[in-house]
Amino acid sequence: MNGVINILKPPGLTSHDVVAYLRRLLKIKKVGHTGTLDPGAAGVLPVCIGKATRLSSYITDETKEYRCEMVLGPETDTLDSYGEILSTSNQYPDLKTIQQVFSEFSGELTQYPPAYSAVKYKGKKLYEYAREGQELNIPPRKIVIYRNEIIKFTAPDRILFEVVCSKGTYIRSLCRDIGRKLGCGAYMSFLLRYRTGKYRLENSYTLDEVRQFFEKGEMEKIIIPMDQAVDKLPGIELSHRYRQKLVNGNTVCFSNEENVGILISHIHLGSDNMVRIYCGGQFIGIAAAEPVENGLCIKMKKVLV
Repeated sequence: MNGVINILKPPGLTSHDVVAYLRRLLKIKKVGHTGTLDPGAAGVLPVCIGKATRLSSYITDETKEYRCEMVLGPETDTLDSYGEILSTSNQYPDLKTIQQVFSEFSGELTQYPPAYSAVKYKGKKLYEYAREGQELNIPPRKIVIYRNEIIKFTAPDRILFEVVCSKGTYIRSLCRDIGRKLGCGAYMSFLLRYRTGKYRLENSYTLDEVRQFFEKGEMEKIIIPMDQAVDKLPGIELSHRYRQKLVNGNTVCFSNEENVGILISHIHLGSDNMVRIYCGGQFIGIAAAEPVENGLCIKMKKVLV
């Protein structure tokens, strides 16, 4: 069983809880999620099964979309409603000020992750240091906010908004930073992730639904095949005679004149030059494609057969 399941994570479970449940249910050790979703949050959590775990980085790197509610006034140690209040204020800004500050949190930014998060520092997760009472001076991380839009303002202290952002963005930290910029503090009270790349909320499955498909022997209806999971990468179809060389790790080069089932000039490579490789109609994995004079050289990076 190899592929990706688009899970609808409920609030109250950690991302690791979801992985552990699927390992037990499917009796498969190789199961991994594609980006931590806060325990109190809900939404899209693509989970890789079997050999597809080797493709998780391609999904993790995708753009994320969230709907969030933030509460103005208090700031908590966990930056959400589950933490202890560190400070509070009733000096609430007006909508015009809020709109101005929101517009400033756009484009390339730097962000400090929450102290209570799974980000690793010197081999330990940040929440482990936080629980020990240790304060760290960790460097900020670069993120990109593509869209940051207020949906509804309920005066004087609640803001519902949507964010489209890069990987590594913590919405809890975004609420903290906006609250501090507004001068009153804030925390995240609700979070829903409704898209990770091609994986959307309307195409996700609850854990109970997954169990039902498994018990009926119909998992093929909900598992996304490995090549479809990374279909943003260009695909190259080659003759079966090249399969063994590629699988063995050999570099295979083609000229524009060779009849290999591809028209090299029509391959539009991405910034990292990674491509999906098919031999004789079978998906065999991910390769690096290096353009050379009058041709192309291919070397497998992830063999999935």
